[in-house]
Amino acid sequence: MTSFEPRPDADIPHCLAPLPLGEHEPPAFDIPAGAVDTHAHVVAGDAGIYPMVPERTYTPPPATEQMYLDMLRSQGMSRGVLVQISVYGTDNRYMLEVLRRHPDQLRGIGVVGPDVTDRELQNMHAAGVRGLRLNVLFGGGIGFDAMETLAHRTKDMGWHMQFLMDARQLPELLPRMRKLPVPGVVDHMGHMPVAEGLQSAGFQALRHMLVDHGWWAKLSGAYRISTRFDAYEDVTPWARALIEAAPDRVVWGSDWPHVHISPMVDTGRLRNQLAAWAPEPELRRRILVSNPQRLYDFPAV
Repeated sequence: MTSFEPRPDADIPHCLAPLPLGEHEPPAFDIPAGAVDTHAHVVAGDAGIYPMVPERTYTPPPATEQMYLDMLRSQGMSRGVLVQISVYGTDNRYMLEVLRRHPDQLRGIGVVGPDVTDRELQNMHAAGVRGLRLNVLFGGGIGFDAMETLAHRTKDMGWHMQFLMDARQLPELLPRMRKLPVPGVVDHMGHMPVAEGLQSAGFQALRHMLVDHGWWAKLSGAYRISTRFDAYEDVTPWARALIEAAPDRVVWGSDWPHVHISPMVDTGRLRNQLAAWAPEPELRRRILVSNPQRLYDFPAV
């Protein structure tokens, strides 16, 4: 597990703000009713009420509840999944408050330590949380040490484990991950450079978990694994290979507000990549509607 040392606030880099909604590329395809953006974050505007952890890797700008809902609407998304952002550590309060105000529209992925109480987990489930995130890339997250404990604590709740990791780590972790009693969901298509190639050990390990162990992948964060800003055409074969491997276990996410990157990306352009990754409307509907509906326990559309 990677360790992250606290730094003075002045030494922690500040993220760029997301582009204004009016600057987003318009939809390149008909977005189906019930579409879900499965990966975004909210950041409160009041650091006094919601303090960020000192071991964080970056400081994001506000990405408030209203800003998030406006983004979803502008993207043509009916529903959304909020992922607890690393800068708050295990303080899920703001995300949970937003979830509780929108029980039919939103679901969440939380971050907790292995000492979390059963009551806390039950309260999170009631708020709409359906999984836990492990994060070894950015400071403030919970790493692999807690993996088995948390998986067994939540298996009877129907939750899954979401991994923010570099898929090049997967080959050495496969013996442990194959034994987990809950499904795994891998962020950002494995968060490894697509330049490594489809035959690389990391991608093949990811594909193995999708095909043989019922895992899921998020078609998100193309700008985090591409070298071709801002069309990201080098990601298309990678995304198509994941879709082909498990068409019923891939979902799409914007990764808004796109923290810890420069230059800032166009959220609309990221959504429009689906036209190239999944050219058939019915396949896009599975990725945007039926797959996330099943994974996150949304009511049927």
